[in-house]
Amino acid sequence: MNPPTYHGIDGHVGDTPLIRLHRLSDLTGCEILGKAEFMNPGGSVKDRAALGIITDAEERGALKPGMTIVEGTAGNTGIGLTVIGAARGYPTVIIIPETQAPEKITLLRTLGADVRTVPAKPYSDPGNYNHIARRLAEENGWYWANQFDNVANREAHRRSTGPEIWEQTHGTVSAFSAAIGTGGTLAGVSLFLKEKNPAITTVCADPYGAAMWSWFTNGHTDDDDGDSVAEGIGQGRVTANVADIPVDKAFRIEDQTALTILTQLLREEGLFLGLSSGINIGGALRQAVEGGPGQTIVTILCDSGHKYQSKLFNPAWLAENGLDPERPLKSVFP
Repeated sequence: MNPPTYHGIDGHVGDTPLIRLHRLSDLTGCEILGKAEFMNPGGSVKDRAALGIITDAEERGALKPGMTIVEGTAGNTGIGLTVIGAARGYPTVIIIPETQAPEKITLLRTLGADVRTVPAKPYSDPGNYNHIARRLAEENGWYWANQFDNVANREAHRRSTGPEIWEQTHGTVSAFSAAIGTGGTLAGVSLFLKEKNPAITTVCADPYGAAMWSWFTNGHTDDDDGDSVAEGIGQGRVTANVADIPVDKAFRIEDQTALTILTQLLREEGLFLGLSSGINIGGALRQAVEGGPGQTIVTILCDSGHKYQSKLFNPAWLAENGLDPERPLKSVFP
């Protein structure tokens, strides 16, 4: 008998379960399933991208022992890079907009990252957090993870998330829904699932104020139709991860819809999730209603609600932003 094999924390990214969302599944006559990415070591789906980016850079010789990793991030990729980086011997410098939830910033510092908060600025501005990360890498000889345009991000999902979904559903998955931050998750999973079965419907769930609904629906990124408080998703440009992916539909999902779904899941099913998960599930719900009963729809439960308690689960903050956690579930059906 061969001796057992053990791994460090970086060897336990992925292989997350699919969780049936009972109420929404029963209401729609579909199987609506959430991939429990909050069970990854760093607590989010971004652990997959972090591991993929690090191992790709190691294989190419771009990341050598002891080098520093720098990244501009809304939080979760930075957490993943910090956790996995520490496990593999790399310190991290994280550039994060000061508008992000304070829980993320505190957690990053607790994990050991050198965290530098900056004003939130659009990608077109040289002061954007991604441009700052790139310049710091150039000036200091650090490795810039470049999650938005580094296709090792989507390749990680093509190699892991997509195959897991296919195997866990025994090939019965009929639709996949995800929002876009970098685009890596939707891109990698869509590329894999379309290879297995071109009839699988791939869905972009886009918050208001983002440009991906416009890109997939109208072929441009010009539409500006509102705003969202969701963190980590809502892309205004076509990243390298997104540029050539097969997406069949895009749905606009309101923050209120996402919050109503999250409140129901917390109170009735014990799932404590962040707003991006609610946006993703909102896209799955729209697909369930539009496509009719009998579908098996998979989406991503990106992270837990722990990092958003000062905002998303704070009644005063919700009221300031015009969001009502008591809105009934029936109100979100299109």
